[in-house]
Amino acid sequence: MTEKEKMLNGDFYNSRDPELLKLYHRARKLLREYNNLDSELTKEREHILLELLGSKGSGVWIETPFFCDYGINISIGRNTFVNTNCMFQDNNKISIGENGLIAPYVQIYTATHPLKASERITESGARARYMTAAKPVVIGDNVWIGGNAIIFPGTTVGNNVVIGAGSVVTKSIPDNVVAFGNPCEVKKAI
Repeated sequence: MTEKEKMLNGDFYNSRDPELLKLYHRARKLLREYNNLDSELTKEREHILLELLGSKGSGVWIETPFFCDYGINISIGRNTFVNTNCMFQDNNKISIGENGLIAPYVQIYTATHPLKASERITESGARARYMTAAKPVVIGDNVWIGGNAIIFPGTTVGNNVVIGAGSVVTKSIPDNVVAFGNPCEVKKAI
């Protein structure tokens, strides 16, 4: 099994594997180009997003700057708006549904590490190696995620959900609710 396959399978993997580094550097080049492009050059922006992302529906708009690790593990449904300074750490799949509103500074993480330092850090010659695994994140249709929210690895945010600004989503959220806080909890049905 390749390191990429391990990563997408949720197993521990070597993030400095040559195949993964090639994908990482590819994403960095595309992000630099995208983030420095004039906002009026919409066709060029669209072309870069099609090359960067695993898939995207029509009408997707991503404000700059935007950051991700690989890009290819991100799918975004039609008419979703991603505001400025968002970070999608796509070491595993990030699936975002249709008609989403993602506010500024939202962070979506898929990577995780062992809690015990003795399990997390291994020595490899003169360099430390950090054990990393990744879990997918799924965000449903018609979701509004408030500014500065953080979405943890392995969580699902259901359809028609509002996540309040500054929330830390540590567990999955069901459909048709308003949820907020640290940790994020369901506050009411909608």
